[in-house]
Amino acid sequence: MRTVAITDCGKRVKGKAMTGTAWTKGARGVALGMLLLVGAVAHAGQAGGVNMPDSLQVEGKTLALTHMELKKKLFFNVYVWSLYMEEEPTCFKEAVASNSLKRLHFRFLRTITKDQLVGSFREGLRQNPAMRQDALNQSLEKLLSSLHDVRKGDDLVLTYLPGSGLHVSGGASGGVHIPGKSFADALFSSWLDTHPIFPK
Repeated sequence: MRTVAITDCGKRVKGKAMTGTAWTKGARGVALGMLLLVGAVAHAGQAGGVNMPDSLQVEGKTLALTHMELKKKLFFNVYVWSLYMEEEPTCFKEAVASNSLKRLHFRFLRTITKDQLVGSFREGLRQNPAMRQDALNQSLEKLLSSLHDVRKGDDLVLTYLPGSGLHVSGGASGGVHIPGKSFADALFSSWLDTHPIFPK
């Protein structure tokens, strides 16, 4: 399999697929085989021993695996995060502003308490000044209040649905829906700013 590493807006350089701590794919995935309930098609990406499907079907749309990466703390593997996007962005601004389906998927690799999980997400996301504004901060607290203690193998799935808002699901959350685009934009902006996989 080949990947396309995005170097700047509108320019791409071909490279080999990666396994281990990070896997990046700029090219849009192609749906293959029988669709499962969540739309998993082909286990193409791998990081930290976690396999993720090359593409997903969500709300009748195809989302391509764009990036996945292992998060480590000290000597411990904590989680693998994956980014799925309906439209292939050429830069950071496009990735955030695009009014298309996008998803952040976290697969946890160890037990984490709710307090640890909430503290980590609050600290990271509030680095974006917009998240400290009253309206967005209320939405952030709504998301954080939905989180649970996490066991190894649990997932946290954050999906932006155009015209609807951010849907939070997976075993790490009790589930919550945050309407509108503003909070989703701020969340994806915060994450992609601290995890720079697209050029600015």
